Amino acid sequence: MSGRVEGKVALVTGAAQGLGEATARMLAREGARVAVTDINEEGAIRVVRALNGLRKDSAIAVSHDVTREDQWRHAVEETERQFGGLHVLVNNAGIGLTKDFETITLEEWRRVHAIDLDGVFLGCKLAIPLIARTVKASGLGGSIVNISSISGIIAGHNMAAYNSAKAAVRHLSKSVALHCAKRGYGIRSNSVHPVFIATPILDGLVDRLGRDEAYAKLGRQVPLGHIGEPDDIAYAVLYLASDESKFVTGAELKADGGISAM
Repeated sequence: MSGRVEGKVALVTGAAQGLGEATARMLAREGARVAVTDINEEGAIRVVRALNGLRKDSAIAVSHDVTREDQWRHAVEETERQFGGLHVLVNNAGIGLTKDFETITLEEWRRVHAIDLDGVFLGCKLAIPLIARTVKASGLGGSIVNISSISGIIAGHNMAAYNSAKAAVRHLSKSVALHCAKRGYGIRSNSVHPVFIATPILDGLVDRLGRDEAYAKLGRQVPLGHIGEPDDIAYAVLYLASDESKFVTGAELKADGGISAM
């Protein structure tokens, strides 16, 4: 452990699997205590058991639907109760939907935005006061890291709702950054933009084509020639969560294998 976030407390949403799990593990390995939250409580408990097996009392599990304000309040309050504060919020929970603009229903549109965008808004709104108090008391920097997507920058013909929600997360992150800077909270806000990553969000394509063919098909769209691994994104989050990035706010970090350069 090199301790890049030693002494910090982090809350990671959607951390029962995929990018959230990789991020929670990364932050814990680097010294943070982590609130692992997910609507899948059983999965969150599994991750916490693994983290606490490596370092005692380094993680807690919280059942958490990010679309519900009351559950956000509970997650933030439980983190403060168990760990005494909060330095880092990682808004990772999200869903994908592959449908074009004419076939998507209003219900589907609203569901994608409720999870992928409203959940980020609620997290920022309800966590900022606690992060600000913790930063002031501890002297350690605060950070909000919102997981957007390269789809928030590059549009697709069949991803209308996902494109819309993730693009909004990118801009919301900048608004939060300016708000916190103006208030002098010591909280930075940035967004991370992955391309295709080997996580359960690709399961639909994997089920249709098989793992190797699905990953190869997606990899051919990426200049580096392959899709990413969860730790590729977790390392990006770690940098933004740490004080190494103390002068970085309102930015987007593209971890996209070069696809946005095309």
